[in-house]
Amino acid sequence: MPNNVVNPAMALPSLPARPRTNSAKARHKVRPWQIILLILVILGACVMFFPFLWTLITSISPGAGLSATPKLFPDNPSWGAYELLFSQTKFPRAVANSLGLAIATTLLQLLTSSLAAYVFSRMPFPGRNAVFALYLATMMIPMQVLLVPLFVQMRDLGLVDSYLGVLLPGLSSAFGVFLLRQAMDSVPRELDEAARLDGAGHLRIFGQIVLPLVGPSLATLTVFSFMSSWNSFLWPLVILRSEELKTLPLALAGMQGQYTTQWDVMMAGSVISILPMLAIYLFAQKYVIQGVANTGIK
Repeated sequence: MPNNVVNPAMALPSLPARPRTNSAKARHKVRPWQIILLILVILGACVMFFPFLWTLITSISPGAGLSATPKLFPDNPSWGAYELLFSQTKFPRAVANSLGLAIATTLLQLLTSSLAAYVFSRMPFPGRNAVFALYLATMMIPMQVLLVPLFVQMRDLGLVDSYLGVLLPGLSSAFGVFLLRQAMDSVPRELDEAARLDGAGHLRIFGQIVLPLVGPSLATLTVFSFMSSWNSFLWPLVILRSEELKTLPLALAGMQGQYTTQWDVMMAGSVISILPMLAIYLFAQKYVIQGVANTGIK
């Protein structure tokens, strides 16, 4: 190398190393208010979980009563209450009745709500918004107000003390229509136009394009509809008469006697009634969260 040529690496002075800042540590530093908030959340979760824990403990405590001080560790745990529940009562038939009605109600509400939501979202007609607002206004009417008119209507149709009499009032859901319409409004209209260019009609667009894109909202409605039907007590109490047709809430209420009550057996039935809802929610939890987030419900 010639002497008059300067090496660039040697010419540049070495820069001092930049001192590390504590910004990253500051971002991940746990603040006192976060610890307090976490403790409050844990305490709230424990308070809400305790009734379920007490129900389970009471169900395996023979001869337990609600007046006694709850024990986290029963003296002589036994599954005898569950054996008695399924062997000497009509509880299995009540579970089957509730399960069948809940599945049928959920499927019917999914069908009617999705079709109505597609009409309100994709098929403009005069007075559409007014009809939709009037339909949503029915959500403000409590069920207690509708009991007598519904019962008279079911009696005139000859549907008292029948499964169909329980199903018909829950054939549609205003909440389901609102939920699915909000989800369908978020589906791009360009997909509909592209499908029409290929010769697709409304039914094909509804079944092959719109419904697959609102799957999380359908899962949300499935959970809500199933839980509502599974826990329904007032309407089945009014419309049903036969012991063979009674649902699970009615069977649980019938276990409470006027003078004595086998609380361990009743709590065993309560535990059984919780399991299907718990399983469905755990299975569809992520879809429920996604569906509620996509529809903008806060």
